Amino acid sequence: MSKTHSHSHSHGHAHSHAGYWEGIVSIVINFALFVLKFWAGLATGSLALMADAWHTMSDSLSSVVVVIVAKFSSRKADKEHPFGHGRWEQIGALFIAFILGIIAFEFLKDAIAEFQNQTAVNFGTLAISVTVISIAAKELLAQYAFYLGRKTQNMSIKADGWHHRSDALSSVVVLAGILCAGKFWWIDSVLAGIIALMLFYATYEIIHETVAKLLGEIPNKELIKKITAEVKKVYPSKDLQLHHFHLHDYVSQKELTMHICVNKNLTILEGHEIATVIEQIVKNQFDMTATVHIEPLNTKHAPE
Repeated sequence: MSKTHSHSHSHGHAHSHAGYWEGIVSIVINFALFVLKFWAGLATGSLALMADAWHTMSDSLSSVVVVIVAKFSSRKADKEHPFGHGRWEQIGALFIAFILGIIAFEFLKDAIAEFQNQTAVNFGTLAISVTVISIAAKELLAQYAFYLGRKTQNMSIKADGWHHRSDALSSVVVLAGILCAGKFWWIDSVLAGIIALMLFYATYEIIHETVAKLLGEIPNKELIKKITAEVKKVYPSKDLQLHHFHLHDYVSQKELTMHICVNKNLTILEGHEIATVIEQIVKNQFDMTATVHIEPLNTKHAPE
């Protein structure tokens, strides 16, 4: 097996492996927090704590999605799916965004109802302790997910990180409500409304990034510059020009298409050899599968 192939395979493996572990850790911690918050909610008669417990439980659901998606996306390419199954990650991220959107809507609805009813709750030390533990645990989980997401570029792990962060924020709301409940009866509902809007924004961010990847993007200018520089090391001639780059990101595999302009007096064989060398450079240096279209220099064609 070539070095590049093994690198690409190990990258894919690390990618799904990270998703799997992040999911498992999330499910275990979330379930423990759910039990703790629900018990505290029952003991203090606090509706906010119970709602927060169910929010945590919904987080476990999104972590289950991350684990299932990690299993799907790590499957190797087959006849029906020649580009692998990496895009399951984007589907998972969209599903998590959908869950986040529902939670945001529920939060907003409850906040408005609480404000209209002018509800105030009396909390004790138990409620404060449980909420502080929850904030710390959830923010640590969020940081862990963001770290893994940055390391592996795994979309559904990043989405799950936002879910942990949203849960930590909802616990901050509960804590603020507990501490200010005596002074301002409305604090809980107003902060809950603000957090609902933050959740809607997180939902938008996840959907925006995921859809952009699904629709396909132009490779960034930096990447085009690097590829051109590497090719020019081998073919410094002005006669060779690279343009019309398109990148198709299948997560576990990236497909790059480009056009090269060459001297029209070259034979088909010579043109083919140049294209093959460029494809090899892209594979070895950038871990992408390239398809190169050859055309004679100064050809008129439709603008990109």
